[in-house]
Order: sequence, then structure tokens, then C-alpha cells
Amino acid sequence: MTSTQFPLSQRVRRVKLSANAAASARASALIAQGRDVLVLTAGEPDFDTPQPIKQAAIAALARGETKYTPTAGTPELRRAISAKYRRENTLDVPPAQIVVSNGAKQVIFNALAATLDVGDEVVLPAPYWPSFPDIVSVNDGTPVIVPVDERTAFKLTPPVLEAAITPRTRWLILNSPGNPSGAVYTAAELAALAEVLRRHPRVLVLWDEIYEHIWFTAEAPVHLLHVAPELRERTLLVNGASKTYAMTGWRIGWGAGPKALIDAMVVIQSQASSGPNSIGQAAVAAALVAADQSFVSESRAVYAQRAAFVTAAINAVPGLALLAPEGAFFAYVHCGALIGRTRPDGRVIASDSDVVDWLLDAEGVAVVDGAAYGLAPYFRISIAASDAVLKDAVQRIARAVGALKTVKSAEALTA
Repeated sequence: MTSTQFPLSQRVRRVKLSANAAASARASALIAQGRDVLVLTAGEPDFDTPQPIKQAAIAALARGETKYTPTAGTPELRRAISAKYRRENTLDVPPAQIVVSNGAKQVIFNALAATLDVGDEVVLPAPYWPSFPDIVSVNDGTPVIVPVDERTAFKLTPPVLEAAITPRTRWLILNSPGNPSGAVYTAAELAALAEVLRRHPRVLVLWDEIYEHIWFTAEAPVHLLHVAPELRERTLLVNGASKTYAMTGWRIGWGAGPKALIDAMVVIQSQASSGPNSIGQAAVAAALVAADQSFVSESRAVYAQRAAFVTAAINAVPGLALLAPEGAFFAYVHCGALIGRTRPDGRVIASDSDVVDWLLDAEGVAVVDGAAYGLAPYFRISIAASDAVLKDAVQRIARAVGALKTVKSAEALTA
């Protein structure tokens, strides 16, 4: 049976394979062929999970904690998450208002599945994490893409938000620090957005704080609910252990929000996956309650050094420009000056996707095109790689860009 004969739903036809997964798969295929490829596509810490966390998992195994878990997560982990919010964020979030899922992505999926009907709109500043619009679409919603750029440091502004809201708007999605831009909202910027939201009480807010501890600003980023506590009853906080504790493969994320929303998300999860894995939950609970959180601050310092190095190195390459990221794992590089140049083989660089293809073909550097994040012409580099890999990567990028030729005539562009 061919793909055209196999009946597929309209739902699956509305979405596509994750851009990061597709880029990583292409790089892996080249590596399997013997190519030397530096893979800078995924937001995955290059550090190992701290040993005490792994020991907590081993201890859970030894205690026989290998059975089904409650759909909303183990009481132990939900209590640990609640304590984390009190300790780190001075927020009172009872365990009953927390759901634990198989990664933060499932939290987002469950929330939108529980709240969207056909035609409901979700406001998404672009550049965005590519899964956001597809998760909206697969749940029958309509993504309303709002471009932002360097002029506002990749941050949404009140006039733009006001213009994007309609009677069908159900959610606004914000992340800070942001993926892919590294943007961090200030207290004043969040207060101004909150003023708009006060005029639209039906609009829910999904506050993606998965990179909460990966910041490079002088002080820790301010929390939305500190600036606008009145939004508490319509805000979903989305977080997880993957980035903070280098636990991507453990697949544990959580959502915290109004109890009616959390209860609905638990219903969705009960029919999709049930409770997350028992060992991962035990490990994350141990991570959150540990007195020694030095891994978090030490890894953040390393990421900050890498961000500074990549920013300086990229901005030294003629034709590329990078607004220094203020957090997260990424550098979002503007490559508009390369559009119209030609490769040595005569092919014209017509888009940021062509730039990405050239970096991979010429020098074996795998990155992701900006079009995947809703804003071109850019490409995203993950800085969650060793210093040696990043140094090699920026040197290769410089060589690849230097090999491009400037088109001297309009005729050459159409040749």
C-alpha cells in the first residue's frame, strides 16, 4: 500500500516532522556515511546527568519503584515541584495544581488539547519553538504568528499583542529565556504586556520557563507572576528537568496552573500515556530537593561563556550578525547578507535554508534554518556543545561563508 492509498487524517496532514529532528536525522545520515559533521541542531546539554540524581534513580529501582504511577505524577514529585516554586520563585503552588508529564512538550500538548476548539486562536511571537504552531494545529486551533525581530530584541510589544488579539484568541504563548532567540523579558516589558492582557480576560497565558536557569543577564530573569500576580488564575507554567539538570532522556516535565485546567489536562493524559515513568520521577524529585544545587549555577556559567564566545566569533564573520543571546542554549544568526551570493558550484543562495545546506555540504556544520522558527533569514546554532566543538564550528562557518561569491549582475541571479 502506497502513502497515497493509506488513509491519513486531516490532523496529521496539518503538521510536519520537527525541524530539529529532521536536521539531526540528515546529519546522522551523513555521519553514517563517514562524513565529519558537527551537529549543532538540538537543545540538549552536553553535560551528563549529575551523579547524585543517577544514584537516586538506582535507589528507586532497588526499592522496587517500578509500577504504574498516578496519572498526574507521584505525590513525592508533585510535592517537590511545589517546594521548588516556594523556594525559587516565592510562589504558592499546591501539589493539586501540578501535573507531571512525559516532558514539557506533552504538558503543552495536553493543555491545548484540553482547551482548544476548531477556530480558536493562539498568539505566537516569531521566532518561536517550532512545535508550538504544530501542537496548536494538531489540536484544531489556529496559530496567529506575530513576527518580532532585533528592533525589539525578539520580544513581543504591547501594540503588536493588542493588534493580534481577536474574539477567537484563546492563548498567548511566551517563553523567557526564549528559544531560539535567547531573549529575556524585563519586568517593565512583562508589566506592559500584562496591561494588555487585563483588557482581554478570556486570553490564557502559557508561560514556557523550561530555560529558567539558563540565563546570562546581570540578574536572574523576573517571573511573569511576580510582575502580574493577577494573571495567576489564567496562566499555565511549563517547566521540566531536561535543561536544568541535563536530563533530556529522562522525559519528565510539569505544568502548574489553575486547578480546573490541570484537572482537564490530567484527563487528556489519562487517555494518552497515563503517568510518567516511575524511576524518572524519583530522580527528578531528588534533584529538586537536593541541598546542593551547584550543578545548576556551574553549568549556567559555562553556557554564558560559550554564548559570549559564539557571539563574538559569529559577528567577526562578514555577512553574519548575531544579537547576543541573554539565555537558553542558542544563537540565532542573521544571514540576510548572504542571500544572492553563489556557491562555488554556481548554485545561488536564495534563502536561509540554502545557507544551512551550504554549511552542511561545505564544512559539515549542521544547524537549523530560521524559516523553521517562523522568521527568516536566520539560522540557529545550539551552544550546548563543548568549547572545542564550538570553536571548530565557527571556524568552519567562517570558511564556508568566505567561499561564497558575490553575484555581480541581475543576469547572474537568473542564470
